[in-house]
Amino acid sequence: MDYLELEERLDRIERLLVANKEVLTFEEACEYTGISRSYLYKLTAAREIPHSKPNGKMLFFEKAKLNIWLLQNRRKSKTEIEKEALEYTFKNRQV
Repeated sequence: MDYLELEERLDRIERLLVANKEVLTFEEACEYTGISRSYLYKLTAAREIPHSKPNGKMLFFEKAKLNIWLLQNRRKSKTEIEKEALEYTFKNRQV
């Protein structure tokens, strides 16, 4: 097994371990969300993303709250919009 293959396997193991955690460190939150360090700092400073600072210095993130935050402002698909339009049209014809 060469060095590159070993490094890839270790990366996979680390990702699996993070996937099982409920509370993430700042670095883990960056990795989990795909958000850059500087942007995540900006979001926490502006209090736009849920986080905790138990000792006044280190930042921690609940994975469940991060998921909710990441999935806010959902956009409907074209199919969903068309379905709603049809339902609305048929509902108004029956009246």
